[in-house]
Amino acid sequence: MHERHHLIWLSDAAWTRVQAGAADARQREAMVHWQRMRWPVIVRRRDVDAASDDICAGIALPPDEHGNKPRIALRVQANEVAASRAPFLLRDIAAARLPGLPVTWQDGMSELETHMARAGIALAVFGSLAWQAITAQPYVRATSDIDLLFRPRSREQLAEGVRLLAWQAMFLPLDGEIVFPDGAAVSWKEWRQVAVKGGDPDNKVLVKLPDAVRLERVGVLAASLPQEEGRSCAA
Repeated sequence: MHERHHLIWLSDAAWTRVQAGAADARQREAMVHWQRMRWPVIVRRRDVDAASDDICAGIALPPDEHGNKPRIALRVQANEVAASRAPFLLRDIAAARLPGLPVTWQDGMSELETHMARAGIALAVFGSLAWQAITAQPYVRATSDIDLLFRPRSREQLAEGVRLLAWQAMFLPLDGEIVFPDGAAVSWKEWRQVAVKGGDPDNKVLVKLPDAVRLERVGVLAASLPQEEGRSCAA
């Protein structure tokens, strides 16, 4: 299954087909360059009118002089995917020491990774930082966020991961999502505000699913995670 934020490499036949359907010459030129460089595209949320066997993916181009990132939406079939992988992990990005990042990011990302590793948590990366890691092009700007994916394995790990993210967010522009077992994704900042600070399991947060967006009670989401034996944890 190709989940949101996963990287997929397209077959030559797929590139030929999507290039033929490009909206304009600029999009076609960008896709030709993407194919030539053998860069992956990234899976996005499904379009409302997508067929059941469509994989909705996309390309984000480096920001222009106004900070806008032109995006190209694609739809491909499973048999047009030559290879795929999960998003890069923060530990890999921190170890790579990518050029062009703000000077304060590197040490902060390494520190965050160290604390998360002690808690048994592996964070993944998406957004501008991921695109820069994939292409070595200048996606990250001074105003960019560090977008992280956090997949907790238990309620206790959820609480600890959000606590560590909130702490490190005082020093880094952290953003991103908590991904629950069924693929439901919630902004970790919204979760902290509504579930941790709010404290009421009937409070609701905005949930992104592979093909929809809806509101869900925080108690329901927390209950989808197991509780570590012998321990208790608030949502």
